[in-house]
Amino acid sequence: MKTLLTFVILFVLSVSAFSQDFDKAKLDQFFDALSANNKGMGSIAISKDGKIIYNRAVGTSHIGEKGYVSSDVKTKYRIGSISKMFTATIVFGLVEEGKLKLDDTLDKFFPEIPNAKKITVAQMLDHHSGIHNITDDTQYYLSYSRRPQTHEQMLTTIAKTTPDFEPGTKAVYSNSNYILLGYIVEKVTGTSYKDLLNERIVSKINLADTFYGGKINGANNESNSFDFLNGSWKILAETDMSIPGGAGGIVSTPTDLTKFITALFDGKLVSQKSLDRMKTITDGYGSGIVQFPYYDKKFYGHNGSIDGFNSMLGYLPEEKMSVAYISNGTVYDINNIMLAALDIYYKKPFTIPTFKSLELSAEELKKFTGVYSTPDFPLKINITAEGSTLFGQATGQGKFPLEATDKNKFKFDAAGIEIEFDAEKNQMKLIQGGRTIIFTKESETEK
Repeated sequence: MKTLLTFVILFVLSVSAFSQDFDKAKLDQFFDALSANNKGMGSIAISKDGKIIYNRAVGTSHIGEKGYVSSDVKTKYRIGSISKMFTATIVFGLVEEGKLKLDDTLDKFFPEIPNAKKITVAQMLDHHSGIHNITDDTQYYLSYSRRPQTHEQMLTTIAKTTPDFEPGTKAVYSNSNYILLGYIVEKVTGTSYKDLLNERIVSKINLADTFYGGKINGANNESNSFDFLNGSWKILAETDMSIPGGAGGIVSTPTDLTKFITALFDGKLVSQKSLDRMKTITDGYGSGIVQFPYYDKKFYGHNGSIDGFNSMLGYLPEEKMSVAYISNGTVYDINNIMLAALDIYYKKPFTIPTFKSLELSAEELKKFTGVYSTPDFPLKINITAEGSTLFGQATGQGKFPLEATDKNKFKFDAAGIEIEFDAEKNQMKLIQGGRTIIFTKESETEK
């Protein structure tokens, strides 16, 4: 669980009206291209008026006794922070029943958390609490994330952090908010989060493949997550599911996710008043919901990331249309995948990428390796070469492969990163999200 959530922004322009007969064959071709070129594995579902009109799965689910097992549309994936929508739904259900109040302060439940007397349930729901995000402390987080943790251990970890700001003064995303909210709904009801999820959502709307996760079980068609390294997909380690809780512990399928969000907006899970509060965006966040703009349209939903899983769920109320995509192996940016699906759905001009890359020799790559730094970025970036592949690694972060697009230009599609080297000047230009940063090589590669 590198982070449970990384928001994806879609572009805002204008879009043509939906046509039921969108080019499903073209969307198949796009996912075929992703699979054939090892640019992504996962599953997508599109629904209209509560009915699935397209679903597809590509790639590998897990490795069984006879080798790689292919995914299908019933394969179940960890969904990361989309779990927060489920948690918020449970919270608002309890509020409607009078078992919890939005203005209840955190000290009523966990007084050991800093600023607990000032922090309300509402502020935790929309990330205005100031509680520090424990997954931001990457090295410390990774030191325990693979081992089981009790609620008491997690509470101690959160309680040791220093608040990022005074409650209510601004919004900063924090997984800690939803871990605590998961514990609060358990405390209020005397029921485990797992059972609350089943009673209040899963069984209520008949979600066949949604549950609180545990150790990944391939025999149950549960997917591992993968990283593409040295020409093949490698299984990634699992976050122990005692840790993410209400912030990111749910397993589901794209089909179930579209069913969930449609039911939520149809008033089958919370009242219209509660839904209106959930989708009211302040400082970029709603209560368990965010917005994804696409041209002149605004989708409501959430996205998430845990281990090598990346997910995104969006719903367009005026069209009763939903799209969900879950990836268990991401090379091509998930934002680009969602844009492609929507462009094809709405019959926008779209050309299927060829995914052509350049092969460079180990000798050609060697001149780019080294440790790069800049006063404009807090982390150093270590560039290494393994065989014919160049890798980047920021201080305290995981290593990521760089794909050559030219003699001195590389990209990492999963994070939308482009890198251009100037070996003569010992410099590296990094471009991401419209921002360009110049790094200078300060030493040779760290081992």
